[in-house]
Amino acid sequence: MTRAPTNLLTVRNLLLAHLNVDPDRVRSQDLEPAEVGIVGDASHRGGYHCGSDRVVAGDYSVVESPRDRNGLTLDAAALDVGQFEVRSGGRTHDLHSFSVWCVGQCAANAPDTRDIREIIYSPDGRVVRRWDRLNRRSTGDDSHLWHTHFSFFRDAIKAGRDQTPLFRRYLTTIGLIEGDDMTPQEHAWLETIHRNLTVLDGRNPVGQIYTRMAMGEDHLNTSYVVPHPSLQSLGAQLSAVQTALSQLAGKDVTDEPAIIAGVLAGLTPEKIAAAIPPTLARQVAEELARRLAS
Repeated sequence: MTRAPTNLLTVRNLLLAHLNVDPDRVRSQDLEPAEVGIVGDASHRGGYHCGSDRVVAGDYSVVESPRDRNGLTLDAAALDVGQFEVRSGGRTHDLHSFSVWCVGQCAANAPDTRDIREIIYSPDGRVVRRWDRLNRRSTGDDSHLWHTHFSFFRDAIKAGRDQTPLFRRYLTTIGLIEGDDMTPQEHAWLETIHRNLTVLDGRNPVGQIYTRMAMGEDHLNTSYVVPHPSLQSLGAQLSAVQTALSQLAGKDVTDEPAIIAGVLAGLTPEKIAAAIPPTLARQVAEELARRLAS
């Protein structure tokens, strides 16, 4: 029998967690559990609310896209969202503004909308409109004045792909939850950088720079000669310097007699006498006289 897939149940739980403000009682301004549906009732036949056991011959939810034909399972592939009204960020947000926002994201082909086939909605509670990624339909019945219908390509449901990012982004945009300040594209760039930095494969651009700097090698061009010292060669040189300094540290490299002889060799007797203080000069003279007398 047709079943509610886990990824759409997760979307349902996310919306109820933030739009059913008072879960302990029924309020007209809250999104109540009964207003968020996935599987059609027992008499429902055909369409995205039905799995393979309830689709009909020529069912548009199967035949109009290979994504649906190839993804058909017992899982339903639709989500209905009922009316709500919530204050956040100094503004009132409701089903209609939510629907218009979602359609705008789909029309802009935002990455987190590409598994959505269609949205049937009302922008104002008076007219019904239909956004269809396949441009096959543009109308819907009047029940969509008070609820919005999302159809998802069946292959995305079959694959279990996470469908919460769009709805989480809406809740973040209106200020109900704190969200990521990066776009999906920025996340993809960061993931690529992280992968390159952690792998450090010399065949990718970041790894190539690393191997040139660290090892003095180029794994894409083996004939390339790195024109600067590498971290490896600098490390070897530092080790050699450290070894030499350690050897010198154990030796007395000062030859005091040679230093004195060198200094005296450059001085005349007059300069030596002039440099000696009077008291010391007398002592030196007496010592020299004593040595000469002996």
